[in-house]
Amino acid sequence: MTVRVLLADDEHLIRGALAALLALEDDLEVVAQAASGTEALAMALAHRPDVAVLDLQMPGADGVSVATSLRSALPECRTMIVTSHGLPGHLKRALTAGVRGFVPKTLSAQRLAEIIRAVHAGHRYVDPELAADAISAGDSPLTAREAEVLVLASDGAPISEIAERASLSQGTVRNYLSSAASKLGAENRHTAVRLARERGWV
Repeated sequence: MTVRVLLADDEHLIRGALAALLALEDDLEVVAQAASGTEALAMALAHRPDVAVLDLQMPGADGVSVATSLRSALPECRTMIVTSHGLPGHLKRALTAGVRGFVPKTLSAQRLAEIIRAVHAGHRYVDPELAADAISAGDSPLTAREAEVLVLASDGAPISEIAERASLSQGTVRNYLSSAASKLGAENRHTAVRLARERGWV
């Protein structure tokens, strides 16, 4: 039985090389490729793959968002995330979204093929190092509002603009940013954004 695979990665060279290597496997067939989250979803619905191998960071929508959409739109398609950023918060989001595999991009094509087969068979595979990092980092201390305001602050926008975009008063925005920075042990909001991103919390 052939396992039909969708590959989604915005790095064309990596995606092309992976497709070529997986094509050498007798029981795997790459039926579609995508360079963005939006394209991945459209390709999945058009080709109905058995397993979707999704890059975590893609334009349009990230891999976890695509997996979340596929869970309801194409429940028979199992999803996997490949990432060069094994951030703890992302692993938790992925598992919540029903992702069955979470692996680093440093994996060999042969090992990836084995994990695709395992995921297709109904098993779950999370890279041990990524899992250990997630456990050691713990859960995010940020509230949903603090995380939202940090994201809005990530491009260096002034308080007034953040307040307008979040429909909050400037004083409330300052309080959220101050609280988030305090929880993260950061001296300012820019450091708070960086720390939260490194841990996958925003």
